[in-house]
Amino acid sequence: MINFKQEELIERLMDEIQAQYPEVELMDVMESPENPSTLWIRVSAPEDEDREIEMGEFAADIVSDIHLDYGYHMLVMPKRQIGAPA
Repeated sequence: MINFKQEELIERLMDEIQAQYPEVELMDVMESPENPSTLWIRVSAPEDEDREIEMGEFAADIVSDIHLDYGYHMLVMPKRQIGAPA
């Protein structure tokens, strides 16, 4: 279950990601099946593979700061839309 602070941090995370990568949208948030204290933040992947890699690195820096500042472990997981070019 996601608490209020986690919701707030996810919203901030998405605001920062979308400022750099406006095509990226939040798909869903779920607890990791391996570790319920880890949140998987599933987002749509940019169509350009290089841009997807850059976005992943950008998001990793943000979630690293969240982990250090608040202790919440989150992973941003880009997912290509069905029917999107590989």
